[in-house]
Amino acid sequence: MAAPLLIIAAGGTGGHMFPAQALAEVMLKRGWRVKLSTDARGARYTSGFPEAVEISQISSATFARGGVVAKALVPFRIAAGVVRSGLNMLRDRPSAVVGFGGYPSIPALGAAWALRMPRMIHEQNGILGRVNEIFAKRVHAVACGIWPTKLPEGVQGWHVGNPVRAAVLDRAGAAYIPPGDYPMEVLVMGGSQGARILSDVVPPALAALPMNMIRNIRVSHQARDEDGQRVADYYAESGISADVRPFFDDVPRRMSEAQLVISRSGASSVADLSVIGRPSILIPFAAAAGDHQSANARGLVDAGAAIMVPERKANPEIMTDQILAVLEMPDGALQMARAALSVGKPDAAETLADMVEQLAAQGTLAPAEEENPQ
Repeated sequence: MAAPLLIIAAGGTGGHMFPAQALAEVMLKRGWRVKLSTDARGARYTSGFPEAVEISQISSATFARGGVVAKALVPFRIAAGVVRSGLNMLRDRPSAVVGFGGYPSIPALGAAWALRMPRMIHEQNGILGRVNEIFAKRVHAVACGIWPTKLPEGVQGWHVGNPVRAAVLDRAGAAYIPPGDYPMEVLVMGGSQGARILSDVVPPALAALPMNMIRNIRVSHQARDEDGQRVADYYAESGISADVRPFFDDVPRRMSEAQLVISRSGASSVADLSVIGRPSILIPFAAAAGDHQSANARGLVDAGAAIMVPERKANPEIMTDQILAVLEMPDGALQMARAALSVGKPDAAETLADMVEQLAAQGTLAPAEEENPQ
């Protein structure tokens, strides 16, 4: 008898793809077959997926990009993707379909809904993304990474946390070395595409630190391609040792070695911080839909694990003060690291996998133990 098949639908950014990868890793260990349905944009983030995952690129589109003609073609491209996904599902007969958001997930979720197959979604942020909002009332369950998550009236959520990849779990709870008079690592991350504001304010903020501290600092800074050289030059001119790249493929290692992380508050970054356990300064992306990055950061901030700086207030002077608040207070930094661990959910991928197996076996899910406040 063939092993059961799970179709994972995700795409767009690493924020959707990383938790999808984490679920794929667990389901493969449990003996399932896994297929990923995405598009060309989502496929850029598949290098970390296990080789056993079959990757299928299906046509999809969004009204958020392109000119008048491109927008007019969106419904036709989505419809073509749904039809192709439906034909594939009729052939493959998946036991369950799980969507992680992003417009590339529309074809598989749309086909699963039309064919009445067991289906669910996972929302990484504290506010539903557009695609997950569309499907929230058209699936059997909504798993939530951030709690509470704002859901449509009548929709119940399951708080599972945000699944993290095996590379992050390998560093879970790694021993934290508080800042002191010795080499210290600072990790600066701006999400999948980098963040210009971090490249604008963090280098001068670090350069304004006391010279005895600057001598000890080693920076890993994620910057966009167009910003990379000027950021690297600024660090060099300021006497700060820095590794500046558009993307780090070893974030778990760098995070586990860091005394401080300065980051956007994307759902995956917040999950990694809470599982590895590191102090952080978070600058939520102000233009995020529904200000969901502020909602993402709230758990770490309320626990005393992070300092949140609104984007409108993020300038070099304020950032210098906040950096000093962590690096000059080793006992406080240690408490922040421990507080981050207190809100982590390292078992999120296993919990989500349990839901998938229950859904596949029963065609439904029992009511969640904790109600989503509305």
